[in-house]
Formats: sequence, C-alpha cells, structure tokens
Amino acid sequence: MTDPTADPTSGSPREEPGAEAAQIAPDLSTRSADREADADDASLREALHNVRLQIGRAVIGQDGAISGLLIALLADGHVLLEGVPGVAKTLLVRAFSRALGLSTKRVQFTPDLMPGDVSGSLIYDARTAEFEFREGPIFTNIVLADEINRTPPKTQAALLEAMQEHQVTADGVTRALPDPFLVAATQNPIEHEGTYPLPEAQLDRFLLKLIMTVPDRDAELRVLRQHADGFDPHALAGIGAVVDAQQLRAARRAAASTAVTDEVLGYLVDLARATRHSPSVQLGVSPRAATALLAAAKAWAWLSGYPAVTPDHIQTMLVPTWRHRIRLRPDALLEGVSVDAVLTSVLQQTRVPI
Repeated sequence: MTDPTADPTSGSPREEPGAEAAQIAPDLSTRSADREADADDASLREALHNVRLQIGRAVIGQDGAISGLLIALLADGHVLLEGVPGVAKTLLVRAFSRALGLSTKRVQFTPDLMPGDVSGSLIYDARTAEFEFREGPIFTNIVLADEINRTPPKTQAALLEAMQEHQVTADGVTRALPDPFLVAATQNPIEHEGTYPLPEAQLDRFLLKLIMTVPDRDAELRVLRQHADGFDPHALAGIGAVVDAQQLRAARRAAASTAVTDEVLGYLVDLARATRHSPSVQLGVSPRAATALLAAAKAWAWLSGYPAVTPDHIQTMLVPTWRHRIRLRPDALLEGVSVDAVLTSVLQQTRVPI
C-alpha cells in the first residue's frame, strides 16, 4: 500500500503544507537569539575593558595584575598579590573596587590579629541582655588582606571558610557573604622576619598568584609625572564605577559557559600529571588546581573574545594559577630552581593538541 504522505520523486515522506516554514522559523529565532547573545557578550566585554582603562588612570605599569584581578572576579576566585613595598598593590585593589562600584574593606594583618577581628564576633548587649553578632570586615565585596603572612595560621584560617564557601559560621549560625566576593591578599617576598608562611591549604584557596614587579623606566616616568601634576592616590579622583552588579553576574555566567573541547581538557590533564613527575617537584598540582586552571582559562578566553578555550589560553594562565600550588624538592631549591622555571619546562615538554 502506498503511503499517502510519501513524495514519489525523493522517496522521503512528503511534508505537510507549512511544514517547511515551521522548520525555518525556529532556525531564524535561534540565529536571532545567538546574535543577541553575541551582542550582549560584546557589550559586557566592552564594559570590563572600560574597567581596565579606569584602573589604568591610577595604576601604571601593572596591566597584567589588572587583567588577573578581572579574571579572578569572572572565575569567582581570589588573588594573592606578591611584590616589594611601593609597587601599588593596595592602590590597585582600591582602584579595582572603585571602578566596579563594589564595596571594599582593608584588614591589616598583624601578629596579634584574632580570627574574630576578621570574620566578626558575638558582642554582649547590656540593653537587651543578649549576645549580638557584629560583622567583621570580611562582610564586603572585596577584602584587601594586607600582608597576610604577618598573622599566625590561626587567623589566616579565619579566611578559609569565607574563601571556599562564601560564608561565615559563628556560634552555629551561618551567614552568607555579599556577592560578588573576592579576597585580594598581599605579601612581601623579601621580608621574612616576623612572618608566617601560608600553609598549602590556604594557598590552594587562591585562584591566582600575581607577581607585581617594579615598572619599567617609561612607566615609572609616567607615575612621577602623574604625582607631579597633583595626583592623590588616596582620593582616586576621576575613577568612577563603569559596571554594575547585574553586569558582573552576567559576565561571570558568560565566562563560565565558554566551550572547551575534550582535546584541550586532555592537554590540561597532561600538564597536571607532568608536574607530578618532574624531578624537581616534591608535590605536584592537585585535581583542584586543574579545575582552577580551567576556570581561569575560560575567563581569559571569554574576556579575549574567543568562543572556546584554546591551548594558548591554558598556557597563558598556567604559571599564575599553579606557581603557588607546587612544592619543590629541597635539593632543587638549593640549586636555585624556581617554580616558574619548572612550570615553563613542563609547558615546553608537553605535547600540544593540534
């Protein structure tokens, strides 16, 4: 029996009238939605580019650190800033929060700082005869943990739950932290007297470790010209908010949805395993470090306008994401081997997918 819906010229079922138009309409709407999404992404990237320009008015010669802070914010991570005094670590964080329109608080870490001084504590109210929780400085969008390695591990650990879970628990009550939430901690690489090295568990909570070096001659000349013209680093005049919280959340969602192929994921795993077999390494990176690199690479790919993560994005973000997660062997340290050199060698020796 002949199928009444079959087309005798093609051997395929005959489409009902209007079926072709019905198929075209969803395609058109899908393409339209894709164009709108691309336009939204471009608008968000432009807004974050303006953030970089705003920060660049106050912080000169630290473009890499500015990009690193933006990547950490997009990847919902935290940043450890290392540099000698006077390279604008504190100024960078203040300008960053101001350009984003986010609240910020500074905590000066000292040997006598207590955990409650960071997270908050219960205070007895004589008027009500009850204990009331008084929020610590950690209840803000961006926390500047200045000289974090000058406080004992007990106080450093007060940041662990906040950095990992974005919450603080006191007296059995859990309190959520603002969204977005980022910890930008600073430390001095040359002054070791009276410091407490951060334990591995604490270091692992930082998405990136950024090294802020002394700017080159041209940049330093621009800094001096800026101050000669009356620049006040405390006032930060001329830096205003160019994005809002809704745009930041949209940008984070867009960055998180950046595509990544199995080949690139395999490349990332090969790099992680290579650190564990390096003759100079005592403790290689963990699977959590691999997921951190993936998040950072996706944020960098999206910020650069790429639809998917490429090996180049993995290579660019590998050193700042892993340099604080590797422990070298004592004999390698005695020979003057650096973590950055080991990671560079790992990149050179690992096959890159085509």
